[in-house]
Amino acid sequence: MRQSQDQLSERLGYRFKNPELLESALTHRSFGRRNNERLEFLGDALLNFVIARELFDRCPELAEGVLSRLRANLVKGDTLAEVAFELDLGHSLRLGAGARKTGGYRRKSILADALEAVLGAVCLDGGTEAGAAVVQRLFAERLAHLPTEGNLKDPKTRLQEYLQARGALLPIYQLEAVTGPEHDQRFEVSCRVDGAAAPFRGVGASRRDAEQQAASLALLDLEGDV
Repeated sequence: MRQSQDQLSERLGYRFKNPELLESALTHRSFGRRNNERLEFLGDALLNFVIARELFDRCPELAEGVLSRLRANLVKGDTLAEVAFELDLGHSLRLGAGARKTGGYRRKSILADALEAVLGAVCLDGGTEAGAAVVQRLFAERLAHLPTEGNLKDPKTRLQEYLQARGALLPIYQLEAVTGPEHDQRFEVSCRVDGAAAPFRGVGASRRDAEQQAASLALLDLEGDV
């Protein structure tokens, strides 16, 4: 069942003066020529600025490089998809028939883009302060519990550093299979690690995602804590 605009507005903590802006933000390009891509562009810029400013104010002791990695962690597609899922945003989207049939309302990239579009719509409807307030509200928990500097490194980097520190050979990644239609493919990758009895297998929507999952499983096995 499609979530109503009133329900979504309640979750956002913002009520639109111009509901058509929200409707545009919820319209995927598969639905028609008038879609949310321009609003996504605006929301992306707003999100990056607000998160950067929040980190700047909250973390006066951190260097620019660490701040950049923290921001990247907070605005990456996976994080945006998580926030969109918390808003039940997928059940508010207007999708074309093909995207609906293939579960587009669950697809991370579509959810992440839609969240940015909604933020852009808030910005146009209520101004940058209103947009910033929504970003701060949606990301409050994540901003209050930022990852440590060590955990900012992706699993592949951490696995490589773990092995190098012990004089072991670097991991070998191999693409094992690609399944599904072209617009919704699943990649399976194996990661062979020096000393491990069997390769670790990861699955993801891209080869990179699958490699990161395989590396995470390898780290979990090697050090007992991802």
